[in-house]
Amino acid sequence: MTIQITRLSDPAVRAFVSAVNNHDREGFMALLAPGATMADDGSERDLAEWTDREIFSSHGHLEVDNESGGGRRLLARYRNDTWGEMRTRWTFTVDDDGRISRFETGQA
Repeated sequence: MTIQITRLSDPAVRAFVSAVNNHDREGFMALLAPGATMADDGSERDLAEWTDREIFSSHGHLEVDNESGGGRRLLARYRNDTWGEMRTRWTFTVDDDGRISRFETGQA
């Protein structure tokens, strides 16, 4: 059962999912702390390059099935025009100022 975006617990994660699904690159980037980092399937990636390729240029979309860790860990169905749909996990580190300093994703 999909969790509605408005019901996601953590405000930064809620805004992240919303920005991805609305293809809002500017809003997405505003959520990130300076120097934010990310990893995909355990490998460090260039955040700007990865988000352009895997989210914005390929019309990425998240359907969240489960959250834990105060809303900072998600299990979701992620799809884009490149890879189709897959079950994924997402983990977020949110700074004291409410901005995402790191996220990790990969197949679940």
